[in-house]
Amino acid sequence: MSSKDAKEAQHSPRSTGGIDAGVIRELAELLTETSLSEIEVEQAGIRIRVARQLSAVYGSVPAPAPVAQPAPTTAPEPAPAKREAPSAGTVTSPMVGTVYVAPEPGASPFVKPGDSVKEGDTLLIVEAMKTMNPITAPRSGVVKEICVRDAEPVEFGQALVVLG
Repeated sequence: MSSKDAKEAQHSPRSTGGIDAGVIRELAELLTETSLSEIEVEQAGIRIRVARQLSAVYGSVPAPAPVAQPAPTTAPEPAPAKREAPSAGTVTSPMVGTVYVAPEPGASPFVKPGDSVKEGDTLLIVEAMKTMNPITAPRSGVVKEICVRDAEPVEFGQALVVLG
């Protein structure tokens, strides 16, 4: 079998409902690169979920001996503050990927703090599975803050830009 035939066989759809094994490999590589535990994508009516199984330690470990706890002398610490929902002007990432603030390396960024944007203007790009996805302004406004750096991995729902 030639190397070309091997490569085509590697990326050809398997008999598992037309899902390309290469796509699953790419998703698994993305999990490793971003240290995520799972990722799910849907395209053309096909949904693929890849999850990393956390390693488990097998065997028994003796439980530590119980220790008497002294009565608290001060008030308990308050619970950590809950993560606030993004403000109304926050544009969040619709996917997991890598964010780019410019159309190409070395080019000027799509937007800078203080720039006025119209609805539909490209704010930045999120690359997912080798596809560049423009993230556009959902409304007109002024760019108050850019919350990410160029070529930084982003999570679904992560704040990208704040519009005022």
